[in-house]
Amino acid sequence: MSDQHEAQPGHDVAIQDVAIADDNAQLPARFENPGLPAHHHRMGDTDPIAARRAERQVATLFLISMVATVGFIVAYFAVGDHDVVFVPGMGRIGAQNLWFGLTLGVSLFCIGAGAIHWAKTLMPDEEVIEYRHAMRSSDEDRDGAVATILEGGASSGIGRRPVIKYTLGGALGLFALPLGLQLVGGLGPLPGKDLSTTMWRKGLKLMRDPELTPIKASDVTIGSVFHVMPEGIDKVDDILEEKAKAAVLLMRLNPEDIKVKAELDKGYQGIVAYSKICTHVGCPVGLYEQQTHHLLCPCHQSTFDVTDDCKVIFGPANRPLPQLAITVDADGYLIAQRGFDEAVGPSFWERG
Repeated sequence: MSDQHEAQPGHDVAIQDVAIADDNAQLPARFENPGLPAHHHRMGDTDPIAARRAERQVATLFLISMVATVGFIVAYFAVGDHDVVFVPGMGRIGAQNLWFGLTLGVSLFCIGAGAIHWAKTLMPDEEVIEYRHAMRSSDEDRDGAVATILEGGASSGIGRRPVIKYTLGGALGLFALPLGLQLVGGLGPLPGKDLSTTMWRKGLKLMRDPELTPIKASDVTIGSVFHVMPEGIDKVDDILEEKAKAAVLLMRLNPEDIKVKAELDKGYQGIVAYSKICTHVGCPVGLYEQQTHHLLCPCHQSTFDVTDDCKVIFGPANRPLPQLAITVDADGYLIAQRGFDEAVGPSFWERG
């Protein structure tokens, strides 16, 4: 029994070899060329009425693309950046983004659909082949290639179908406008003086951040630090942008430790306020070492000496932190004497 069991696999292999040999014997030495299926003419190839109907359909798609592109331009100027609409299943979304997506989507879809419909109904559809040749063709072949391109343009019928030619040109020409509009419009509006000014004005109270409660001079003890925002910061529209420029650090030093008279004059009894925005790349300077009176930016370790008008003593920053001139009102609350005398934050090419 064991001998028969061991011989069985070899027997199976022999049967498989015979089957493969029989199959190979049935294969022809050369396959016949099946050729191409019979060519069936389209309606537009034989019926002028069908061809004109297809032409009108293509032109209509291009016209719809033009209308959608004009709709994009209208939405760019008519729909506000902060307008929202409710879309079922999506919730509240930006109205401008919705109109941009719809109009550009319809415009591009109709251009593509029109081109495909044009190719499938009006352009020649015969099967052609092209043999491979050397990479560098002869001058005669190159001239022939140019002639073929011109012939292709003629066979597309664009010269004989001015409606398609003009509507396609209009659709493609208008479609370029939103791209240029977004490119140019996305660069503006120009900042004007926005980079050089903050919310701080004469008489604005210094408010604790984030509580937004006013600060009395008596609340500020030597060694303490207050993160400060201007009064009314919570009522502006662009609150994040204004916070990014108006953030201030408030400290109290012994007046004898302050080396610069201008710093003393802008402060109040040793209380000084400096911009919290690092002059390197705009990180928040939020670390205060009360023994050395140093302010440290945690991003790139720029270090400022508060006793010396916040001059840079270490790191990549190249300008001192701007000082906010402060005083007190009749009730003893700290207020700004005026806005910053210079632009806060990193340098920029328009900065005076």
